[in-house]
Amino acid sequence: MAAARYVVIGAGLMGAATAWQLAERGEEVVLVERDVPAGRQGSSHGSARIFRYAYADPFYAELVVRSESCWARLEHGSGRRLIDRVGGVDHGRGREPGRLARVLEAVGVAHELLTPAEARSRWPQLAVETPVLFQPGAGVLDAQGAVEAMVELAVAAGARLRTSWPVSAIIRTGAGFTVSGPRGERLDAGHVVVAAGGHLPDLLGALPLPPAFLAGLPRLAVRQENAFHFPYRDPGRPWPTTIHEDGALPVYSLPGGRDAGFRGQKVAEYHGGRPIRSAAEQDGVVDPANRARVVAYVRAHLPGLVAEPYAETTCLFTSTPDEDFVLDSADGITVVSPCSGHGGKFAPLLGAMAADLATGSGGVPARFRPGTAVPAR
Repeated sequence: MAAARYVVIGAGLMGAATAWQLAERGEEVVLVERDVPAGRQGSSHGSARIFRYAYADPFYAELVVRSESCWARLEHGSGRRLIDRVGGVDHGRGREPGRLARVLEAVGVAHELLTPAEARSRWPQLAVETPVLFQPGAGVLDAQGAVEAMVELAVAAGARLRTSWPVSAIIRTGAGFTVSGPRGERLDAGHVVVAAGGHLPDLLGALPLPPAFLAGLPRLAVRQENAFHFPYRDPGRPWPTTIHEDGALPVYSLPGGRDAGFRGQKVAEYHGGRPIRSAAEQDGVVDPANRARVVAYVRAHLPGLVAEPYAETTCLFTSTPDEDFVLDSADGITVVSPCSGHGGKFAPLLGAMAADLATGSGGVPARFRPGTAVPAR
């Protein structure tokens, strides 16, 4: 039986970030993953996630600013370029570009507020009817590359990685825990960090956590989302990321990177996928009704794309009702779920917060600790 001070369950963005931060502090860490880091059955695979500053809530806008130094350290330490700063466009009445601009002004983020005519002149491949917020520092985050970079740095700092290692049980044993693997293997741990993404709903009830703590956690809703790649009509024209909200579900798009063979834009509805109980229920089947809605959207709002997807995929979103994250801890177990479809951009910063929480060396914002008795905000 192997032993470690910390066992981190899940090698997606958050598990990898937490293991990296713990290992760099000199802690003994084992990172276990049911598949491979950033595997296709999780939430962190692929090369294309939106990195943006535009939040109506200043709390999250400020958190993106705080994450910048963590991303810079990760890129420097790994020698990888993880964020492609193509710029980001937000538009539509439901998106409230003017309100977003005021928030970015308050937190010191460079931006422009453009008229519809100015925006159409700059990006004729977009059909816009409202003012447009442009963030030049926004762009495309390579999620899989970030996971690989953090795992590599964690291992270089002494962490041990175990792949194809789904956890079958976590049992309290004395002052610590025994974490059981798929073939009878066991790990002794002083502290367990659970960063299992869409598998978390299945694991929570089996964790030896106080009933009051579990009762305080929000309901986690898992969706099998759909994403589609559409070819560029003019492959030489640069494309920003886009978020458009105008009465229906928000739709986002971004250059697809490796996921799209560098020849198309990834387009998807936000929270438009099929609800499932947990990641174990995903089937990887694209919803034809979702496809039809996204094709119609591209035809109406993204004239610079050919409205016929050449590739499509599914992915997992695990969301809380208010889209806040969960970073909370009780009795030697830390639960980490920065989710709701917008957590990736914060990964290295939240990994540092999770490491602070697990080691007791620092705190996290009260709104991320719903299982602990904190005053309501």
